[in-house]
Amino acid sequence: MNTEPLNSTVIDRDLQNWIADLEKRHFADLTFSEVSRALRALSSTYVERRSKIAEGAALSGAGKRAAFALFYGPLHFLLVRHITHQLMGTARRRLVVDLGCGTGAAGAAISAAHVIGVDKSSWAVAEAARTYRQFGLEGKTRQADAAAFSMPRQPAFVVAAFTMNELPSTSRDALLTRLLSYTQIDGTGMLIVEPLAKGAARWWEQWRTQVESAGGRADEWRFSTDLPEIVAKLDRATGLNHRVITGRSLSIVRGPTSAASAAASS
Repeated sequence: MNTEPLNSTVIDRDLQNWIADLEKRHFADLTFSEVSRALRALSSTYVERRSKIAEGAALSGAGKRAAFALFYGPLHFLLVRHITHQLMGTARRRLVVDLGCGTGAAGAAISAAHVIGVDKSSWAVAEAARTYRQFGLEGKTRQADAAAFSMPRQPAFVVAAFTMNELPSTSRDALLTRLLSYTQIDGTGMLIVEPLAKGAARWWEQWRTQVESAGGRADEWRFSTDLPEIVAKLDRATGLNHRVITGRSLSIVRGPTSAASAAASS
């Protein structure tokens, strides 16, 4: 278990501007009470009715979409940034593929020159495109099933944050097989992030064995940080508790990692 504080400077200017834009847009038509109520319903869906997620329950309605963007988006950003800093330092990737990108938080959290966001939700890919612009990334989006997306011919780092548990088991296992094959290429890599809760990913231990056999690693993460103000406010209002942010990951990192070295090897 990796346990340590995350310096509050991680909540940098780009992150603050991104959240300010989210607040401006989503609170234009919704009150704080409406968003916090939607967040309770969304949290209940994740914990008690996970089977409904694949049917689009998590993003059904403006309230849940706002709650997802304002609350879970920043939390996912902070978690993925923490993990990648621990695994790769500040090395910059030339290309990141953000599978099941949602609002683009995970892709934006990884230091990269280019990012491709993939999601079957039209709302999500529109949000992701806006997120990538907010962080100054050269981003593209594709409305597609993450499980069937064809990987780029050039080396890329693939992130799937809170995505795999939403896929049907057959599609999920087939995707892992493709990812393990793809990450044999120098300059590639992958990061799969899921909640710590054991019931959220019953396939985890089997995948862990396969990833470790392919030269990867499995980690559990637990760290504290200063939450963005709106996240902390929603956390208090809904009775949730994210003073400590947690998650677990499966990862394979191949060198070279920097944009310059990746370009030199192509």
